[in-house]
Amino acid sequence: MTWLRDLGLGMRFAAAGGREGWARTALTAVGVGLGVALLLVASSVPHLLEQRSARDQAREESSVSRYEKGVPKSDSTVLRVSASTEYRGRTVEGFLMRAEGSRPALPPGVTAFPGPREMAASPALRELLSSPEGALLKERLPYRITSTIADEGLRSPHELYFYVGSDSLTPAAGGHRLAGYGDDTPDEPLTPVLVVLVVMICVVLLAPVAIFIATAVRFGGDRRDRRLAALRLIGTDIRTTRRIAAGEALFGSLLGLLAGLAFFLVGRRFVGHLTVWNHSAFPSDLTPAAWLAALIAVAVPLAAVLVTLVAMRSVVVEPLGVVRSAGSRRRRLWWRLPIPVLGLAVLGLTGRVDEFTPVDPYPIAAGAVLVLFGLALLLPWLVEACVNHLRGGPLPWQLAIRRLQLNSGAASRAVSGITVAVAGAVALQMLFAAMGDEFKQITGQDPKRAQFYTYSETVSGDAATRAIEAFRSTRGVEAVIGTVETYATRPGKVKEDEVMPTTSLTVGDCATLKELAEIDSCKEGDAFVVHPRNNKEMSDWMDKTARKGKEVELNSAVELDPGARSVRWTLPADARTVTAAPDPLGEEHWGIMATVGAVDPRTLPSAQTVVQIKVDESVADVAEHVRNTAARIDPAMRVATLTSVTRDRQYESVQTGLRFGAVATLMLIAASMLISQLEQLRERKRLLSVLVAFGTRRATLGWSVLWQTAVPVVIGLLVAIAGGLGLGAVMTWMLAKTVTRWWLFLPMAGAGGALVLAVTLLSLPLLWRMMRPDGLRTE
Repeated sequence: MTWLRDLGLGMRFAAAGGREGWARTALTAVGVGLGVALLLVASSVPHLLEQRSARDQAREESSVSRYEKGVPKSDSTVLRVSASTEYRGRTVEGFLMRAEGSRPALPPGVTAFPGPREMAASPALRELLSSPEGALLKERLPYRITSTIADEGLRSPHELYFYVGSDSLTPAAGGHRLAGYGDDTPDEPLTPVLVVLVVMICVVLLAPVAIFIATAVRFGGDRRDRRLAALRLIGTDIRTTRRIAAGEALFGSLLGLLAGLAFFLVGRRFVGHLTVWNHSAFPSDLTPAAWLAALIAVAVPLAAVLVTLVAMRSVVVEPLGVVRSAGSRRRRLWWRLPIPVLGLAVLGLTGRVDEFTPVDPYPIAAGAVLVLFGLALLLPWLVEACVNHLRGGPLPWQLAIRRLQLNSGAASRAVSGITVAVAGAVALQMLFAAMGDEFKQITGQDPKRAQFYTYSETVSGDAATRAIEAFRSTRGVEAVIGTVETYATRPGKVKEDEVMPTTSLTVGDCATLKELAEIDSCKEGDAFVVHPRNNKEMSDWMDKTARKGKEVELNSAVELDPGARSVRWTLPADARTVTAAPDPLGEEHWGIMATVGAVDPRTLPSAQTVVQIKVDESVADVAEHVRNTAARIDPAMRVATLTSVTRDRQYESVQTGLRFGAVATLMLIAASMLISQLEQLRERKRLLSVLVAFGTRRATLGWSVLWQTAVPVVIGLLVAIAGGLGLGAVMTWMLAKTVTRWWLFLPMAGAGGALVLAVTLLSLPLLWRMMRPDGLRTE
């Protein structure tokens, strides 16, 4: 009961403290509110990912369609084929669809099945197609938009997605029959290595938030202490005084909870309009888990009370004034240093993480938290130890150092967020650099020889020849490696226990064939037998079909469809034997190669068209021109970009989450430093007025503010770099990796320096206002 009475009295003092009291409470509420808002966003991430995954699975084909062969045709089945593309770096996903009955299965978010050449489009795609920016995409998707896909059919509000109706799609043309939607296959769990990364990201992003909240509840300490001295004068004891101070902090934290909830609710309304790295979210997805929201509501006020009680232990409040023990007793190192060492020991005792054993995330999180918070505890001691040995220098430097010597606690608290954030970011960057090779695959592709690859099973005969010529005449295209490919088998029958000798036939012009094999000379009418490199067994098998001067049977669908038409062709007796060479895709083509003069591709009964395209990348939108040509040839033609390296999708998603969190954390740190700086300036209003009255120049005071901010930041960055490198090295050892880059801290150090400059510039207007002689007036 005594506790509640004293806390209530402190809350009354905070609420009835006049303009100065309300200014202090408002600063605390805003500071705590920003931290609470970010915590609510973080607690919404599981729900966001769950809802996004649920909508994604709801529009996938059902498990029956995917895993059961031969889905029978019915009144509700649908044929569809992917018509996804890419536009100026953004993925545009969609399908060509044809109903096989009167009641076709509808994908989520679509109310009516689109008719032939009609399209159901997402709101973002609809807007893009109707704008001048989407003119090139409109050429690729020249369909009439008849409906808009609702939210339940989209992963995110800015997703580019569509469904197009067709009256010509058939299974032979690549159409896949599906019975319905809703894939209930569980997502693949994260690998143990990625679990470690996710745990580290959560710790690194949320630790600065906790420090920021702990700093915010201590705003306005000097004026509060003078009021507490007055309470001691009228007879309150030390314990009561501390509880009253905790009540004031509790009031500010409760207002901060309300402010954070307001920030969160207002910001959530606009989250649908925000796109970062082509990712966005629906406002409804940003809903905190109930138990996490309750934990935040309890933990923040409790932390405010505990932080204040701990802070008051270093303050002696007497009836005639306040003495901070920092002025007479130096900070102790003996209890601060073991904390980060203990964190490293916990991580070391956890042991190495292998590829298959499940990971217990709690020891890893505990070890990382101890290291980061230990660095934050080391910082005040280091700042005090450094500034106490600084002497002399220009006047602004002396003013800044003297202020830090008198009270470095507030400055250290403001910088501790940067220290923790930079240390964590350095450790994460080291981890990502060490793990990058594991999630990076060398494709073997050569983007210098060709930048795009197109493939179609339905374009053959005359269409294949026209397709290759269409790509050659496309704006910005420099060279085309275009082939028409089919299978060649040896005529006759084989025994039941034998395999029909089979190889491939590739038809192209001489320039194309020289890209695919080591051919010295070539003229129209030539044919070649192409052997693989260093594989005599495969060469011998291939030669059973590719017999010079003998007939081969051409038809790629004869095994799948015994009634399919086939043709016979005689391999010229003078065909030369050459060795295969890798194409731009990094693949080798062996078998029979023939020029157009030897085999007319229009006569092939069944074939597939493969085109590899080299472009002039200086031509504006050359990629879009290539994709538009492909769409005119075949809307379902796949166009892929050649790349020498690919990344694992789970790894990419974790990296995207890190980027989102890093941006939010840096913004919070900047707000933390700015609010702390403004609070310190407000506390020193009278001192600044005295200095101006004695003739101190404004430029001198401005530089002193800069140095006063910069010195703790420099020390904090040095601590962060050392601690981050140590934490990163231990985490890299746990993953059985090797540290590949030790200089990754430079960008984060630069970001910390930029924050110092930005905060100083934003605080200057308030500094100019307070440097007036009328600040000496008092009541």
